[in-house]
Amino acid sequence: MSDSLQVTLHNQTFHLHSTGACYWQEQDVVLLADVHLGKSAHFRKHGMAVPSQADDNEYDKLNAVIDYFKPSRLWFLGDLFHSYQNAEWHFFEQWSRMQSIELTLVMGNHDLISSDHFNMLGIKTVQQLQMGDVLLTHHPLERENVFNIAGHIHPAVKLTGIGRQRLKMPCFFCTDYGMIVPAFGDFTGTYAMKPQKGNRIFVCVENEVVELS
Repeated sequence: MSDSLQVTLHNQTFHLHSTGACYWQEQDVVLLADVHLGKSAHFRKHGMAVPSQADDNEYDKLNAVIDYFKPSRLWFLGDLFHSYQNAEWHFFEQWSRMQSIELTLVMGNHDLISSDHFNMLGIKTVQQLQMGDVLLTHHPLERENVFNIAGHIHPAVKLTGIGRQRLKMPCFFCTDYGMIVPAFGDFTGTYAMKPQKGNRIFVCVENEVVELS
């Protein structure tokens, strides 16, 4: 399993993982955004040739992150599912019933499945979570006096290598207002951020997270 990078942000300790997971040490919770379960099945239903292994990999990653950090809680920061309930729900139901940790979903714009279905699995659903002056949402917010942790954007940064090779890599993108975490799901796109002075960028590479200088 890949290593993580420990950073201090807003006087809190976070472990940023190369999968896009974020472990918040003081709260003993793993934060994940934009898993988009069922997205590959959604596209296959509409005629796109997407390998079924894409679905299995998401659960392998979820299990590996839980095993790595051993948290007492796992909070999804929106877009856990890509669309309406489909065949993927059965696999998620099985997976969730095997978990011994607290599961909470901060609802995102793609979370169209009724909260009742999650609640029946013991998964709490909320529009936002606030722990002290740290505010957890799906859409990034810029508010005074709070540090916002969110997803939705699927942040990435463009890197230029030897021979002018260009790569776009997922990243944790930090501003004065908070942190946007990368999409955890494999079958998702990314959005190239435009860093400003004072931003901190932590890039997810194959087996580590590296801060850009």
